[in-house]
Amino acid sequence: MAQHIYSSDVAFTPTVKEIQTRKGSRESYARVEAKGGWRTAVDPGLAEFIAAQTSFFLATANAEGQPYIQHRGGPPGFLKMLDKTTLAFADFAGNQQFITQGNLADNPKAHIFLIDYVNRQRVKIWGEARVIEDDPALVASLMPQGYRARPEQAIVFRITA
Repeated sequence: MAQHIYSSDVAFTPTVKEIQTRKGSRESYARVEAKGGWRTAVDPGLAEFIAAQTSFFLATANAEGQPYIQHRGGPPGFLKMLDKTTLAFADFAGNQQFITQGNLADNPKAHIFLIDYVNRQRVKIWGEARVIEDDPALVASLMPQGYRARPEQAIVFRITA
């Protein structure tokens, strides 16, 4: 497993950096890294953005590296901050394929992609996620008040970048 020097190394692998160098964008990203890199915690502005969202995409990959992207939706605030480096949500009953859950059992690396189409903003969050099936109190605390979906479990996401 490669050691990350900068938080952006989660996406900017040595191969990506080589391509950035070859295509002329590495210098600008190196300046960002020199200033500390990407954020690794949620600040108040990001917390407000997250709380306003009604959907996001959750990307996972299985043990063989096969990617999968799943839409998650709910009322504003359904994606909750547990602390500055942890997000969580009640995982509602769906199509019963359990691909995301299987992928996370084999490979905890995950990505959250939030898009605010109206304001033309997007946020990409890298981290590791885990499914929690045996904590009814956690699931209840994550359920949006008055929302009629049936929660099956919780997904807790620890932020890397």
